[in-house]
Amino acid sequence: MNQLLSNIPLQISNALGSLPYFVPEVYLAVLFIVVLLTDLFYGRHSAWLCRIIAAGGLLLVLSKDIAQLQLLRFGPRFLFNDMMLLHQSAVSFKMIVDVFAIILIIFFGLDGKLKKHSKGLSDLYTIVVASVLGLHIMIMAVNLLSTYLAIEMVSLASYLLAAYRSENGFSAEAGLKYVLFGAVSSAVMLYGISLIYSLTGSLSYFNGNLIDGLMAANPVMVGMAITLTLVGIGFKLSFVPMHFWVPDVYQGAPTAVTAYLSTLPKIAGFALLINFLTPFVFFAKWSAFDFRLFLSIIGIISMIVGNFAAVWQKNVKRLLGYSSIGHTGFVLMAVATFSQQGISSLLFYLAAYAFANVAALMLASYLEEATGADNVDAYKGLGFKYPVAGVCFVIILISLTGLPVSAGFNGKLLVFSSVYQSYEQNHNVWLLILMITGAITTVVSLFYYLKIPLNMFLRKSESVNPDNIFQSNKALLSISVFLTFMILLIGIFPHFLADLF
Repeated sequence: MNQLLSNIPLQISNALGSLPYFVPEVYLAVLFIVVLLTDLFYGRHSAWLCRIIAAGGLLLVLSKDIAQLQLLRFGPRFLFNDMMLLHQSAVSFKMIVDVFAIILIIFFGLDGKLKKHSKGLSDLYTIVVASVLGLHIMIMAVNLLSTYLAIEMVSLASYLLAAYRSENGFSAEAGLKYVLFGAVSSAVMLYGISLIYSLTGSLSYFNGNLIDGLMAANPVMVGMAITLTLVGIGFKLSFVPMHFWVPDVYQGAPTAVTAYLSTLPKIAGFALLINFLTPFVFFAKWSAFDFRLFLSIIGIISMIVGNFAAVWQKNVKRLLGYSSIGHTGFVLMAVATFSQQGISSLLFYLAAYAFANVAALMLASYLEEATGADNVDAYKGLGFKYPVAGVCFVIILISLTGLPVSAGFNGKLLVFSSVYQSYEQNHNVWLLILMITGAITTVVSLFYYLKIPLNMFLRKSESVNPDNIFQSNKALLSISVFLTFMILLIGIFPHFLADLF
């Protein structure tokens, strides 16, 4: 007891010393309270005010993220007794999350189906701000406890967002499926964490006895514990076999929520995966679990399942859902390099993917509200009725496929380059198989991505009502045009984005 009391001043001093490096997260916590109180005081008609406060607050948080780069000029910094680690890659991940959180908050306010919600959207903005705080913690977590708490924080927000339109049966069903799969993956991950703690007596990735304890334990138990722990991370990344929830949830959730689920948790999930892998990869004597083999197999299967399943899809959101599984498998290629170049290419690819994926779902929402079209066959002839949306959609799908000249092409080129460089250094056959699979599945993706422009421009239109366009859709289209411009800009001048990482 006396020893515990003597440690209290040290713990307080450590926490206070960590606060200057935790400023964006403090701002997010304050922003959450402000948005919540705004909703309470102004009622259901405060959605527009909550949206302005949330977007403006996130801009301020983004500026604080940028300011953190100056604090890290002397190197990475452990925070709150080694619960979190702040470094330059973590700041880059947080910047990407905050930029797209702002874009998505605007998207939420323009989504026609969400705007019809009887309770309004004020609660939704509160949930999003809380989820961004959880995403920040996910990105910096280097302790199994902080990892689990961050994942649960983001998961709870995601459940609420997926089922936000509870009056809609399809949306409610999607939310329920998400909750059930999430609860199971959470329980499995918690069991894996408990096994690791029982084997090592430590929860910290970089300090304590975690690596040494696992090296001394039974390899079978170690493999089981690590695999079960990776289940929770895999649920956020939606790689195979933790992908079952993706198609139904992406299709059933409001389109703006689908854009959120397919980008922000995935970006933070990759940062979390890198944090988890780092101590094992750079421990020279580690041999109890082959992470490169594990990631390679998961990446190969995810690319094959995601891309081939997408070929048969008719619903646009479901198609993009399966394609996101394929993109996850492709990004795992960069992670499997275990190199700084791999992390840089991963950051570039995730940003390029987020631009294209959010823009694609915005245009899908725009066309659905304008014409009622929600599947590929219903897009016939829409390219001539809505030429701006049609041309933007083609450019966005070119980027998602990875064709020149687009941000997606540069992203895929950087990933392939990092994997090839790693292969030249160690001649690991799994890296070669990953590159071959990535090239083949990129060709396969042409078959389903190009179905949309094929129907929009090369097939005759059927019965559509082009007059039923909401006023807000013009703003939605304008944002889509801006995102398309960014895709082309990064495709022609990739250094604008690459220099950030």
